[in-house]
Amino acid sequence: MLSFIMRRGGGMIVSTFLVISITFVFMQLIPGDPADVLLGPNATPEQIASLRATWGLDQPIGVQYYRYIVNFLHGDLGESLFSRQPVLRMIGQRAETSVFLGIMALMVVVGLGIPAGVISSIRPNSWTDNTLLLVALAGASIPSFWLGLMLMVVVAGKLHLLPSSGFTSVLATGDLANLRNLILPAISLGFVNAALVARTARSSMLDVLEADYITTARSKGLSEWSVIVKHALRNAAIPTVTVVSFTFASLVSGAVVTENVFALPGVGSLIVQSVLKRDYPVIQGIMMVVAVLYVVINFLTDLTYAMLDPRIRYR
Repeated sequence: MLSFIMRRGGGMIVSTFLVISITFVFMQLIPGDPADVLLGPNATPEQIASLRATWGLDQPIGVQYYRYIVNFLHGDLGESLFSRQPVLRMIGQRAETSVFLGIMALMVVVGLGIPAGVISSIRPNSWTDNTLLLVALAGASIPSFWLGLMLMVVVAGKLHLLPSSGFTSVLATGDLANLRNLILPAISLGFVNAALVARTARSSMLDVLEADYITTARSKGLSEWSVIVKHALRNAAIPTVTVVSFTFASLVSGAVVTENVFALPGVGSLIVQSVLKRDYPVIQGIMMVVAVLYVVINFLTDLTYAMLDPRIRYR
């Protein structure tokens, strides 16, 4: 296990370095100049050149890349070109909203997707199976922003059951009631992703239920509940865990549309604002944090495999 962790640690470092490099290159290819955006159309060439020199944007690409790598190795993701705040602090201020939204959306994904997939696999080709598959297909086809708008109109606008937008920090106020603002965004985001989890769970369960050891368990007189939960579900969990883990990463890092629809102060809305302003350090910093998130979740997922299946051993 130790050698596996060391190998994966080296792979994580290489992956992170590649993401840094690719992100830096793509940021340079984005059309537009942040100095132009900040100073406006009435700025003189001398003012633009002076501001570019202040930000270091007049330096050769190689120099800018080297400086960014060195700063990253020192734990410095740079400063925003516009707010002049440290990028890491800006991400940290927005991370709470995105993390809470991701966790709540994941609860919707797991709470709907896994039970739906298991129930469908128990009664394949029945009306229950066909109905759940139809719902899953509808969930995969409905855009999350449209579902979010419908929830805002019906649940928040007409029924007045939940807030429609905004979010106040739970960690700063200590008031868990603020999480009510994230229920509608979590449903709109989680319902769409639950469809993939449901289909994956159904497919895995169907394969496992046809295995010989399941037939043996039933021949021993075990109850159907015991066969499903203790034998089939655990062995079918590995593909589902893979989908769920990467779904969580995408929920935390990729809820750009949902956060903007519900006016949430999360990382997704920060990405949009930074792209519009050509705020390169913020965009690069967010991409860096997202890359690390995916790498860590991938590593934890591999360790989960060994916990679920004793046959998996890492050397």
